[in-house]
Amino acid sequence: MNAGLLGVGHYVPERVLTNHDLEKMVDTSDEWIRTRTGIEERRIADDDMNTSDMAYLASKKALENANIKAEDLDLILVATVTPDYPFPSVGCLLQEKLGATNAAAMDLSAACAGFMYGMITAGQFINNDTYKNILVVGVEKLSKITDWEDRNTAVLFGDGAGAAVIGPVTEGRGILSFELGSDGAGAKHLYQEPNGFMAMNGREVFKFAVRQMGQSAINVIEKAGLTKEDVDFLIPHQANIRIMEASRQRLELPVEKMATTVKKYGNTSSSTIPIALSEAMEEGRVKDDDVVILVGFGGGLTWGAVALKLGR
Repeated sequence: MNAGLLGVGHYVPERVLTNHDLEKMVDTSDEWIRTRTGIEERRIADDDMNTSDMAYLASKKALENANIKAEDLDLILVATVTPDYPFPSVGCLLQEKLGATNAAAMDLSAACAGFMYGMITAGQFINNDTYKNILVVGVEKLSKITDWEDRNTAVLFGDGAGAAVIGPVTEGRGILSFELGSDGAGAKHLYQEPNGFMAMNGREVFKFAVRQMGQSAINVIEKAGLTKEDVDFLIPHQANIRIMEASRQRLELPVEKMATTVKKYGNTSSSTIPIALSEAMEEGRVKDDDVVILVGFGGGLTWGAVALKLGR
C-alpha cells in the first residue's frame, strides 16, 4: 500500500497588507522588500479569526476535493506554531468543527517544515495499514506573533492554511521518497522570544536554507531512483524568492515549473507548501502522474522534502 494525495484545499484571509501599507508602519520600502524577498503583499487574519478557523476552512475544501466525509477520517495532524491555545490542540478543535468523530487528533511543531513532517508521518500510518484517511493541515496566524515595529521580520510573514487528505493510492503513485532533518545547533537563529514575538538572524537562516533546500530536493530525487529530468514541478517553502530560485536552479528547472506564491502571500510558515500545492492543482499547472518535489525548512532548525507522484 502506497500513501499519496487524495485531495487538497487552502484558505487565505481577505485582508491584504501591501508593502506600501508597511511603509507607513516601519522604516522600509516597497522596493527594498521586493528586491530582497520577492514579497509584494500578504494576508492578515481578523482578530476574531483563530488558527483553528482557518484550518477548518482549508480542511473543508480538501475533504470535498478528496470526496471524503469528515467521519471517515482516522487521524488529524495539524502543523502549527501559532495554536489557538497552548492546549487543547488545534487538531482537537478542528476535529470538533469538522465533525470528524472517529479521528484521533494532535498538533506537531516543526515550524515552516511542519507540513512536510505531518505529511511524512501520515504516510507511515497509511503504509503500515494502520489508518486509511488522514487529514494533514499546515496553518499559521503569524500576525499574532509578529512585532510590527521590527522591520526585519514585519515584512516577511502572513496568515493562511493549507490542507491535504493522505490515503492509499495506486501502485507507482504517491510518496516515492522523503527526507526529514534537524539541526538544533541552529535553534538560536530563529525562535520565539519570551515577549511572544519572533526573532530571526536572517543572514544565518538564508545561508542554511540555500544550502539545505537544494540538497534535500536532490536527495529525494535520488532516493526515488529518478533524475532531475524526471521532475515536472517544484513546490518550495515560500520564504524568500532568492532561496527558492537557488533550489530551482539546482534542479535545472525552467521558471514556469516552480510554484511562486510568496509574492502575494508572503511567508505563511507551515502552510506555504500546501497552499502552493492546492493552487497549482486548481490552476491545472500539475496533473496526475506528474512528479512534484515538495521541500521546506524552518525553525529548529528543521527541514523536509518529498518526491510525490500525483494521482489516486
